[in-house]
Amino acid sequence: MDNPGALPESPQESSRRRFLKRGVALGAALVAGAGRPAPGQAQAAPDDPSKVLGGPRRPYGERSRFETATRKAFRGKTDEVGPNMTPLQDLYGIITPSALHFQVHRGGVPDIDPRKHRLLIHGMVDRPVILTVEEIKRLPSVSRIYFIECSGNTQSEWRAPTLKNVQGTHGLTSCSEWTGVPLALLLREAGVQKGATWIVAEGADASGNERSIPLAKATDDILVAYGQNGEALRPENGYPLRLVVPGWTGNINVKWLRRITVVDRPYMTRMDGAGQPSLMPDGKARQLMFVMEAKSVITFPSGEQRLPGPGLYEITGLAWSGRGRVRRLEVSTDGGKTWRDAALQEPVRSFAHTRFRFPWRWDGREAVLQSRCTDETGYVQPTLADLVKVRGLNSHYFLNAIQSWKVAGDGSVHNVHA
Repeated sequence: MDNPGALPESPQESSRRRFLKRGVALGAALVAGAGRPAPGQAQAAPDDPSKVLGGPRRPYGERSRFETATRKAFRGKTDEVGPNMTPLQDLYGIITPSALHFQVHRGGVPDIDPRKHRLLIHGMVDRPVILTVEEIKRLPSVSRIYFIECSGNTQSEWRAPTLKNVQGTHGLTSCSEWTGVPLALLLREAGVQKGATWIVAEGADASGNERSIPLAKATDDILVAYGQNGEALRPENGYPLRLVVPGWTGNINVKWLRRITVVDRPYMTRMDGAGQPSLMPDGKARQLMFVMEAKSVITFPSGEQRLPGPGLYEITGLAWSGRGRVRRLEVSTDGGKTWRDAALQEPVRSFAHTRFRFPWRWDGREAVLQSRCTDETGYVQPTLADLVKVRGLNSHYFLNAIQSWKVAGDGSVHNVHA
């Protein structure tokens, strides 16, 4: 007490005194806040945040300024052309935040007013139709968790370990919850005519991306999506409409969707042909490849990370397959000489990333870490050597080989070919 001779305070008086003191502190904080740095300006974190008036409410949420994970452009590409890669090593669970979902475009990101945007469905149909975005949103919708992977994911690693971290080697895959209307519903309402076997989907971007898709897939599980992770698509992810084609190569998931033409054959568009075929050792080329085969990657420990010292660690990463669910994931800590089963973290869904975990005690000696995925069809993720035996070194796309990370004696982690 301030006065030793005073009578003891009642609980109510003590509480009132504390309240008044907090009021004085609050007033001082308000005055001090007048000189606070502007949003985005560097500032020191308070030693005790509970003693400082916090920031204002925001109409649209932002992450903490201490979180810095970002997408990174593939080397040598411009802002309008090329990929922006997801930082898989910085993510948790299986859902990729919309703001970090990988993106690939060849003519910049279009600025589309959804009130003016239209989807045309025509060709070999009984009732050609032009739909607004709002009309599509009025139809029965579904939400599904699916991964999307660019066929060029890991393409830099065919001949030698080229890129240093998992964002560079595997950052062209992401996984989201997509909301939209089944394409099968739209095609059924348009009335597909006898003899039709394919569709051609076209985007509204400057590159005019067009892809041929078998009608059997179009009437199976494809979505015309307008939502991603609970909100509208981001512009770089196809706003206001895009296709989501479960398990199939990235650029067939046409963004900024504006037209679907029902046809009787693949049209071999520029994007069907240019850059997509894989040259085989006998001089022939594989064309119209669609399915992304089973694949996995360890995201911790991975390239450019460092273990502080020997001890117990949890190896973790992601696995996925364009043919359905991941059934098994194995981890090797000796470069593939021995394998042990890792735990698959729920949920384990078809055509979605699956998180795996494996406890590992590092003894401080050099180790080579690998993961190997088996999907529900029994397909086992191959080694790079096995792929090269069949496809040679000129395939370029659709590389799903086992990835190796070497943990050096000092704890540093490096991309290697084991």
